Amino acid sequence: MMRCPWATTDAMIAYHDREWGVPLHDDDRLFEMLTLEGAQAGLSWETILRKREGYRRRFYDFAIARVARMTPAAVERALTDPAIVRNRLKVASTVANARAVLAVQREFGSFDRFLWGFVDGAPVDRRPRSMREVPPASALSRTIAGELRRRGFRFVGPTVVYSFMQATGMVNDHLIGCASRGRRRT
Repeated sequence: MMRCPWATTDAMIAYHDREWGVPLHDDDRLFEMLTLEGAQAGLSWETILRKREGYRRRFYDFAIARVARMTPAAVERALTDPAIVRNRLKVASTVANARAVLAVQREFGSFDRFLWGFVDGAPVDRRPRSMREVPPASALSRTIAGELRRRGFRFVGPTVVYSFMQATGMVNDHLIGCASRGRRRT
């Protein structure tokens, strides 16, 4: 089976085949992916996949309201947990972002509605033939990143946001010929 060339290990193949590019609309799962993409900055995605269960345990399976209530003491405990990336700014951003998601939910009804509104509710279907044609960021990811930062989100630069858009199916960057390319649309 042909797949995107970055999926080379068992963990990456499973992620590519089951999750990457599948439109995601659950607020807690969207928050999870935003957190993981921010944690990945400067690291490999495989490292983050290995730590994903640690993140789920430490951050209450990404229950937004629970993460938003984390105290400074809970953040300090998280920083001692080798099952996650123990970067103070990244851990603190998870709590800050949960609080920002709650504000977005109050304003828009859901984090999903807010995010998918940027793409009119449907994935941007790009048709790259090679990885060289897949950009690290886009004009849209720069717009979304700016709006997220304006609303108090952290670790949401244009590259992180573009990766998030790919992961959650807001943008379809499966290469032409990839077996996962035409699967699971909204």
